[in-house]
Amino acid sequence: MTTNTPVNLWTSSGHASDYLGRAASIPHRTEGESTLLEFVPAQTRRILDLGTGDGRLLALVKAHLTPPGSDSDGKIESVAIDFSPAMLEAVGKRFAGDSFVTIVTHNLDHSLPALDNFDVVVSSFAIHHLVHERKRVLYGEIHSLLNPGGVFCNLEHVASPTARLHEEFLYSIGYTPETEDPSNKLLDLETQLRWLREIGFIDVDCHWKWRELALLVGHRS
Repeated sequence: MTTNTPVNLWTSSGHASDYLGRAASIPHRTEGESTLLEFVPAQTRRILDLGTGDGRLLALVKAHLTPPGSDSDGKIESVAIDFSPAMLEAVGKRFAGDSFVTIVTHNLDHSLPALDNFDVVVSSFAIHHLVHERKRVLYGEIHSLLNPGGVFCNLEHVASPTARLHEEFLYSIGYTPETEDPSNKLLDLETQLRWLREIGFIDVDCHWKWRELALLVGHRS
């Protein structure tokens, strides 16, 4: 089982590249992403993506908001945050030439930098790399950054209730207890939902789940 210790291998280009090679094949991932898009308001003008990786989720959100033939002018400002050199290179290539995407180098272990407010904050399989105490503080920072009526969508890797279920999950995604990422600091879903409510998010719920993959959503009143 993972532990809540400050190990983080994501500065390693090899570690990040290995993940990018597997990312598209994570079982049921597209189901979670599709469900997340249902909660992105059509009037969204500013998006923050925390732990953007190669920008996969941000690209999906932007495409969802500006489908071909829509009346949208496409001027949706986005901020993508990551600290892995390999991820920053990948997201830079994905959004090269898109002047509405700002890429910020920042380690989520530390307080978020000064940013304007956002209509939507998203994250995909990133926050579980933080120690639990930092997870909760980050959720508070996210709440403060949201505009009234804004939404936080966290497609996340959460803890299984038993060691056996955790092991089954690992095998289902092509890992073993021996090869599991030591950067993972998994926390149960219920605790994180409770934290979001305590911080002040409303209409908090888990709207999709497959084994240890879950979509947590909360709104700012």
